[in-house]
Parts: sequence; C-alpha cells; structure tokens
Amino acid sequence: MLKNTLAALALGSALLGAGHATAADYAIDTEGQHAFVNFKISHLGYSWLYGTFKEFEGGFSFDEKSPEASKVNVTLNTASVDTNHAERDKHIRSDDFLSVGKHPTATFESTSVKSTGEGTADITGNLTLNGVTKPVVIAATFIGQGDDPWGGYRAGFAGSTMLKLKDFAIEKDLGPASAEVELIISVEGVRK
Repeated sequence: MLKNTLAALALGSALLGAGHATAADYAIDTEGQHAFVNFKISHLGYSWLYGTFKEFEGGFSFDEKSPEASKVNVTLNTASVDTNHAERDKHIRSDDFLSVGKHPTATFESTSVKSTGEGTADITGNLTLNGVTKPVVIAATFIGQGDDPWGGYRAGFAGSTMLKLKDFAIEKDLGPASAEVELIISVEGVRK
C-alpha cells in the first residue's frame, strides 16, 4: 500500500512539474546571418523601396506551452541601414530621417505577448527610434524549432508591423504614399 502511494505521488509530481515548464532563452543568430530586420516603403506611390539593417543583436525567451511568458529584446545600429544605394543610405542616416549621429541605436523591448491562434501571436513592446519611444505591435508567426547540425537547438519566428514615420519624429515630407514603413523581421535564435 505504501509503495503504491509513493508511486502515485511521484507520478503526480512528475505530471505537475511537466505542466510548469519554463521559457528557454535564445540569442538571435546574427553571426551566422540567420536573422534580418528589413523594411519596405512606397517610393512616391509608384514602386516599393526595400532596405535592411545589417547590424543588430538581441535575444528572446520562448515557451511553446506558455507563449504569453515570452520576451523579446533587440538593439540595432541605425547607421547600418542599407538600401543598396549609397547616396540614399547617406540621406536616410541624416537628420531628415534617422539622425544616426544623435541616435546611433534603435531598440525594441517587449512588454507583452498575446497568442492569436495556432503558432501566431501579437508581441507588444516599446520601440525607441530617432530618440522617440512608442508602443508597437508586431504580428508574429512561429516558424519552427529543433536541433541544428552543430549540436545546438534553434527556434525561428517571422513578424511585421507598420510604423508611421511622424510618430518617430521623422517629418520629411515624402508624400502621403510614403508616410508609413513596414518592418519585416525574421529571426532564428540559438538556445543558450
């Protein structure tokens, strides 16, 4: 009888413990170039202009069973903007847009994660860009997770959000078609 009671307690403890898994911490893999912070903006309403930020770092914590416990933080070097056109990049770095001399970094720090369906979530957080901090919501999709060929474990996500330039004190008049920019993010993290 005592043996059966101890076995039942052990099984109950194991099941309860399994339900309280903790989030794993991941470093965003920028060294292996498995992460991107891209953007897309209308050029005068005639076409799309695409660009990327080549230098950034950050991490996230993720628990598939409890996505609301997840957290994200990213810091990027604003001078690393690249639109495949040197003169345009110089202009984007100027005080007309990113003011990289005054604001060399932009940051995102999540404040909440809300599941929106199977493998999707809204990540709300504070984005600081051009010296202005505003709340933004990133619509995120879980891509996958698993072992990598080098003995590590990885998880990947994609996300996007729309930003109004004037919300971040970018007042250059580009016309109404170019008043918003879409951030397109793809990250792969390596579990620490």
